[in-house]
Amino acid sequence: MQIDRRAFVAMGAVAGFAALSPWRALAQSGADPALSPITGDVEPIAPAEHLARVVRAQQLMREAGIGALMIEPGASMTYFTGVQWWRSERLTAAIVPVEGEPCIVTPHFEEPSVRESLKVPAEVRIWHEHVNPLDIVAGFLADRGVAGPVGVEETVRFFATDGLRRAMPAVEIVPGAPVVRGCRMIKSAHEIALMQKASDVTIAAYRHIHPRIEAGMTPADIEAMYVSACLALGAQRAGGLILLGEASAYPHGSGQPQHVREGEVVLLDSGCNVHGYQSDISRSFVYGDPNADQRRVWEQMRRGQDIAMEAAQVGRPAGSVDDAVRAYYEGLGYGPDYALPGLSHRTGHGIGMEGHEPINLVRGEETPLAPGMCFSNEPGIYLPGSFGIRLEDCFHMTEAGPQWFSVPPPSIDEPFG
Repeated sequence: MQIDRRAFVAMGAVAGFAALSPWRALAQSGADPALSPITGDVEPIAPAEHLARVVRAQQLMREAGIGALMIEPGASMTYFTGVQWWRSERLTAAIVPVEGEPCIVTPHFEEPSVRESLKVPAEVRIWHEHVNPLDIVAGFLADRGVAGPVGVEETVRFFATDGLRRAMPAVEIVPGAPVVRGCRMIKSAHEIALMQKASDVTIAAYRHIHPRIEAGMTPADIEAMYVSACLALGAQRAGGLILLGEASAYPHGSGQPQHVREGEVVLLDSGCNVHGYQSDISRSFVYGDPNADQRRVWEQMRRGQDIAMEAAQVGRPAGSVDDAVRAYYEGLGYGPDYALPGLSHRTGHGIGMEGHEPINLVRGEETPLAPGMCFSNEPGIYLPGSFGIRLEDCFHMTEAGPQWFSVPPPSIDEPFG
């Protein structure tokens, strides 16, 4: 589970005011010296690839009858232009017209910084503090002769969409998802190689920290070891969610204090970033000797992953994967449907530049599975008040069917293979 960058920074700031445990101190002192980078054989996305993405987007825009696409900072802006920026009350936006070069609209004092990561030929138009930046966007579109419709990437904030509508009242504003999803959902061989490397880093980090987990450790202690290992292995960023004991019964944990205890579940749900691409892998095991219930639920959940893979075939609706797993679990007495105890969330989510991105393996999703799509496979079983088991491995679709990025473990006794 890839945590938000600001949340991770905030966590680090809070930790700075507290007494550091030995494990957190290790993470803050630098990368783990017992490990060395394994990412040297992969390269970042090149400018030519960003440009090809712009060309592909323009093709999809012509097919959809869209005259331009507006994108705010985030994964989609980086995907098309290379620009790595953040969102604030001061608008920075990328405008991709159906013909010609894109335009980056940004505050005048941000222009040098924005240009540093720009990877495609593009015009940069600046705005000063007293100027409405959506008037600058409208001016660019008018100069390019774009009469609409203008597609808006689905994460663009309301003030930007509303401001564009006010600046260009005669222009229709439409969803840009058919263009953005049409590009980003289908990963290239290079993207898949980067995701494979991110998965390799996460598994290597897990294997490194597993024997170092000790009774009494907190989630923060374990995460600190994990982050340190990922950085040493060559990832650019890393983070995750660590659930201990009863907290493992709740998919996103509990606010109650947690410590590693004999006979209780340890659930690691973490990922890392390699050249902008994510991993997301979960492992559940018991500190000490598992009891019969823990073994049974672990084996049932592990079988759920295999059922999901058997159902994930090219051309089938993505939602049918979730249906197959849920039917198996209901046959075991869980549920029904999304009720607890059982599988309370979707079977999986899309993944790529973001830890979670469209589309999802969830009931009712009719999008056909296609080569190049990438998903998590995590049909966890949760028993409120007791424990939960979540194994998560991501896969990508090929012409021959799904292929794992990380191979699920063989047993609760060998949680990392």
